Amino acid sequence: MRVAEASTAADDGPRATVPARSAYAWRVTAPALSEAIQDYLKEIYKLQRESGRVTVTALARQQGVSPASASAMAKKLAALDLLEHTPYHGFALTAAGERVAVEVIRHHRLLELYLAETLGVSVDDVHEEADKLEHVLSEELEARIDRALGFPTRDPHGDPIPNAQLEWPEER
Repeated sequence: MRVAEASTAADDGPRATVPARSAYAWRVTAPALSEAIQDYLKEIYKLQRESGRVTVTALARQQGVSPASASAMAKKLAALDLLEHTPYHGFALTAAGERVAVEVIRHHRLLELYLAETLGVSVDDVHEEADKLEHVLSEELEARIDRALGFPTRDPHGDPIPNAQLEWPEER
């Protein structure tokens, strides 16, 4: 996952940042951010785009967990500086949290397109497969898939794919 700065633990713990291949982003190795953290960030990003600040209730409903579980994860994300959390007033992603979320979305959508176009997986089945693979896709393989597909801007469902600098394509 690319982030400007990402903590591997709360502020009292060690921090890990690793330079990426470009000046636009930083990269954190997969173990630093679990699949659950990545999934929560992705969902918060989507909810935030729909309605601004995200509530614990809305997040819990989307993730299929209890409000207590969603609140605990929000606190963990805030401790990692990926989320700004104001109790009883909802939360919003920090710039670093947003970058991680967009990177996960990029991985997911590139994988969906690759599975459909290159491997012939049904468009109806690519989402589930991409959900499994999006967390383990290396930056090198991401770049190769992007290049092999001709730097696509849309996935097989017509949803936009952010570019390697995590910028969204122009609206049609």
